[in-house]
Amino acid sequence: MSQPTLPPTSLPESDDALRVEDYFRDGSAPAEALLWWQLEHQDALQAALRALFQGSAALTRLRLWVFFELMALRESRLTREALNQAFHVLRDEALDGVLKRFREADLLAWDATAQTYAVTPLAQQVVGLLQPLTQEQSPDGDLASLLAGVAGAHQLGTLQPAQLQHLLAQLSRLYDEFADAIASGSEFALRRARTRFEKALTLVDRAGEALGAIIAQAEAAGDARLERLARELGLAQARLLAMASQFNRALQQADRQRVTLGSTGITTTDVRRWLQSQGDLAALINGAWERPVHPVLVAQRDLVDTAEAEFERDRPKPAEAAALPQGQAAPTGELAVMQLPPDMDQMQTLLSAWAAEPVERDLAPAILGDSYARSAYRAQLLPLLGDAQARHLKGATGDMARQPWSVRWSADQGPVDDEFVKWMSRGVLTPESPAT
Repeated sequence: MSQPTLPPTSLPESDDALRVEDYFRDGSAPAEALLWWQLEHQDALQAALRALFQGSAALTRLRLWVFFELMALRESRLTREALNQAFHVLRDEALDGVLKRFREADLLAWDATAQTYAVTPLAQQVVGLLQPLTQEQSPDGDLASLLAGVAGAHQLGTLQPAQLQHLLAQLSRLYDEFADAIASGSEFALRRARTRFEKALTLVDRAGEALGAIIAQAEAAGDARLERLARELGLAQARLLAMASQFNRALQQADRQRVTLGSTGITTTDVRRWLQSQGDLAALINGAWERPVHPVLVAQRDLVDTAEAEFERDRPKPAEAAALPQGQAAPTGELAVMQLPPDMDQMQTLLSAWAAEPVERDLAPAILGDSYARSAYRAQLLPLLGDAQARHLKGATGDMARQPWSVRWSADQGPVDDEFVKWMSRGVLTPESPAT
């Protein structure tokens, strides 16, 4: 029997001699994994990316620059003369090498009949993947690009669970980063993390409508995986929102630990910020070590004399005995009691006199007189007449409510014969029956 071949103990130096299965322990690729299956169906895209990034850093940058400039050209068919004019700053052999690489990677299509180049659909897919390379770097650019991709894919109806998985992983990493900043207790780390946290909340809030629609769409479509990821995404968003109060408490704790140096108003935070702004801290003590220490020698008798003088100067004087003051008679005073205006008593007297002859009376004689202010006060007393709740009260208010009269105002207005009031609404006082 032939002996079985053992796996190599070490991989060859050249990766080209290896198969994909050689990298796994059991000698077979994880074909049942969904991500591996998706990568297997993107061989053309992987080959295009290898064609762009394979080689030195300078050559990679040259290919990327030519690729982005080429994709920005508006012509659908490009002749070699047009390419030479667009990339006139490049040497001919460098441009030929890049174009050849693009043709081999199926990023450019060459039409031998028309002698023209054309951009392929694969190149359009690659430029979408590499678009972040042309954007300005930002600490929150990763989250912004992921949110933009998820929201845009949802609007176009091309959303995939992998996009939600990447966004969920990024939100989890941000949560751990902010939690570490809160646990550190450093004021500067908290403020830096707070700035990123507010930007992340702004981005998530702007994409909140799209995320809510994704969750609703996943539930309606019955896609179990997409629904699970959408729910986990909602929980991650809620965790970030709940972290705002933790930041506030941590910053308040840092503010309580801040120390003010004397009466200068300068705090330890100001000193730390100034030290961080200095380029070379060692230069701050330049020359300080050259100053020698001058000791001061004092004899013991001098110390004793100085201490005695200080004790005598700071010793408080004993308080002298003083007699108690003589008694004084308390001054006479008056007890002021608040009294109600006499208008209520006058109105009750008038209403009691009218009650002897229970007929309708005009309101004007009961209200007008003396001044406008007193007339207005009497008019404000009229709602007490017939008030069911005020009738049970004791005192002048209850007596006013128990008067056998009710007020009926009219929408008509007209002049009145009074020195202070020239115009008022019409109204009458109606006597109430004993049953009422």
